[in-house]
Amino acid sequence: MSATLVAKNLAAGHGDRALFSGLDLVVSGGDVVGLVGANGAGKSTLLRLLAGLGTAEEGTVRLSPSTANVGYLPQEPDRREGETVRAFLARRTGVAAAQTALDAATQALVDEAPGADDAYAESLDRWLDLGGADLDERAEEAAGSLGLGVDLDAQMRSLSGGQAARAGLASLLLSRYDVFLLDEPTNDLDLDGLERLEKFVSGLCAGTVLVSHDREFLARTVNRVVELDLAQQQVTAYGGGYAAYLEERETARRHAREEYEEYADTKAGLEARARMQRGWMDKGLRNAVRKQPDNDKIARKARTESSEKQAAKARQTDRMIERLEAVEEPRKEWELRMEIAAAPRSGAVVATLRQARVRRGAFTFGPVDLQIDWADRVAITGANGSGKSTLLAALLGRLPLDEGNASLGPGVVVGEVDQARGLFRGDAALLDAFRAPAPDLEPAEIRTLLAKFGLKAAHVLRPAATLSPGERTRAALALLQARGVNLLVLDEPTNHLDLPAIEQLESALASYEGTLLLVTHDRRMLGAVHTTRRIEVAEGRITER
Repeated sequence: MSATLVAKNLAAGHGDRALFSGLDLVVSGGDVVGLVGANGAGKSTLLRLLAGLGTAEEGTVRLSPSTANVGYLPQEPDRREGETVRAFLARRTGVAAAQTALDAATQALVDEAPGADDAYAESLDRWLDLGGADLDERAEEAAGSLGLGVDLDAQMRSLSGGQAARAGLASLLLSRYDVFLLDEPTNDLDLDGLERLEKFVSGLCAGTVLVSHDREFLARTVNRVVELDLAQQQVTAYGGGYAAYLEERETARRHAREEYEEYADTKAGLEARARMQRGWMDKGLRNAVRKQPDNDKIARKARTESSEKQAAKARQTDRMIERLEAVEEPRKEWELRMEIAAAPRSGAVVATLRQARVRRGAFTFGPVDLQIDWADRVAITGANGSGKSTLLAALLGRLPLDEGNASLGPGVVVGEVDQARGLFRGDAALLDAFRAPAPDLEPAEIRTLLAKFGLKAAHVLRPAATLSPGERTRAALALLQARGVNLLVLDEPTNHLDLPAIEQLESALASYEGTLLLVTHDRRMLGAVHTTRRIEVAEGRITER
């Protein structure tokens, strides 16, 4: 079904803070609209409003036809207690809800309830449109092609992080919505998954609105961009793809700055002229009173008239200032300026694995022999579930080995951003969670540092688990600046991080002089960050290239 989603004059806020207003958006079949903006600008809020899961402060959202199916896939797919992979796929594709509605309509038909015929026909059409008739067959096929490697009746909570990412991708590839609303669909996907997702999104006939901080994914998929600029309180739509958006935005910002500076210079020049004219006027009046004798009326009159002319000129200049079309100064965007605090260098050998082997159910990691030396900058790549996180845990001594040995060298101080951002998932307040690994910092120092990373007073006393994924990532990065480290371990650091912060992280890594272990599927980060070694992990074994 061809469907159109129309948002008119939408406004939303968070507490007493306005996020956006006056937002207009039309999404038709074949459109792929990328929502961009800093963390906290309202991108996820907007997706929820478009999905009908919230109420806007102003404006309306309309779907044509009204019976079209809208699919919203949130940033963090919840793994529910007792839910199987099969049930997860049915829920995420909308088939489960459609099946429940169809069952109710069928019962109403049996009970000969008024209007049951129409309700049943509508429910059946929705179930068929969403792919309910052959979901099981398609799910098995999708799981096999993605290498999910688990029975579809397995519990979602029993899956590894890589398997859960593949299940999430499968749910998207199986979906048959008329409008897709995708919040960070690239998170946790490996390179193969990213390619599959790009092909899927690019081939959709349905309209799509997506949020992603994967620059390469945006460049390859979107044909329009909507920027939510929290600093300027503006919503700006750009035609063309992501590269065109970057160019147009830079041009627009440069023109806005030039226009303001021209206005400010003109106004300052006129104000200076008016002050000078008034100065001349005052000086002329004083001279007329002080220097001319009473009987020299002609000279005194001439000086007075000259002063009055200067006053008229000053008033004329004031009118010119009033007639100037005011140009607001562009607000400076909040900018993260990140540094990674350095600890004294460690020994020459930072970490080693010798004939290391780990067994986790049917998965075996190793045997692995690996040595990381001082100032090595290692990129670690591989498919989801291949053993990258296992490799990191084994190197850091967090994971007991079934065979072999692992050791950290003398003087190694580890700074880590783990894939799950586990340090900031508990019930403790953010301030307390941050202070645990940085006990030497005073609360005031922690507040100042967190504020630098965009986490203000409203965040620091909240339970860390209630922070958004992007906010948890910012907290983890702030910790790297609080503690000196000489072994930096980053496991998918760009997940949930906005584009300006990613660029700042890349800049910080360029000046970091210690040892680096970087796991990422961000293709542009892999190109931007200087590395000296590349390790590929596949099926629990490593190769260096």
